[in-house]
Amino acid sequence: MRICMIGVGLMGHGIARNILRAGPYHLSFLRHDGNQPIDDLLAAGAVQSETLSMICPNADIILLCVTGAPEVETVLFSEQGVFANAQPGQIVLDCSTSLPEKSRTFAKRLATKQIRYIDAAMTRTPKEAEQGRLNLILGGDDADIQEVMDLLNCFADKITFAGPVGAGHGLKLIHNYVSLGFAAILSEAAAAARTEAIDTQTLIDVLEAGGGKSVVLERFRPYLQKGDISGLQFSLANAAKDIGYFNIANQSSHVASALHTLFENAAADIGGAETILKLIDQLSARKSGQT
Repeated sequence: MRICMIGVGLMGHGIARNILRAGPYHLSFLRHDGNQPIDDLLAAGAVQSETLSMICPNADIILLCVTGAPEVETVLFSEQGVFANAQPGQIVLDCSTSLPEKSRTFAKRLATKQIRYIDAAMTRTPKEAEQGRLNLILGGDDADIQEVMDLLNCFADKITFAGPVGAGHGLKLIHNYVSLGFAAILSEAAAAARTEAIDTQTLIDVLEAGGGKSVVLERFRPYLQKGDISGLQFSLANAAKDIGYFNIANQSSHVASALHTLFENAAADIGGAETILKLIDQLSARKSGQT
């Protein structure tokens, strides 16, 4: 099977690495400044291309792993994009975080050229991507999904079928709303504990023994204990984007709007590329009157 991949960034690199490990796949990817270091991928047999016209027409699967809906639209429908180069019968597998209504629009337009579309939204982090342990939430036609299951199993630990096209991206936004909501609350709680001079391990122990026990706490733990960000390399800019998408898709509550403002302001203040873990420090400084 021939894979044309667009987006070998923090998440995409791990996906590409595990596809190459699994074989028998031929992987080509588009050169981009946002790609992670690729020497290991090239050594494993991947091919880098300067243009989609060189790798897209011959692919069986066109795998997208870019930032959001605007980037997906550009990759698909720019003058030299996927739509201009793809062939009838191919499948676009969109692992980006996107808007469900946009995904349905993309699928309809691609269908005019007999190109199939599956939204395969990801959860978990770059760490799990490198380990081949992502969670995937799928939206699309069942027959199309069955056609790509062997490929998905190369880099996913758990695969959930959500429904028709758009459902995968819709459920991903709901998931991220919940997990980022937990992260915001835990950040404020950790900042409050610092203000009260409460021992960090004591805070973790109390949360873990009660209602605060969660995957989010486990991902925060290395940073709370020793300032290690490896447990959650998810940026403030992406957090603001995802909550913003949730608001657009669901026309939701004041809670979601407040979360969006929190992450957006933190990104503006300390840098959008910073991990959401740094929200703890920003809130701590605010509480102590340093900002």
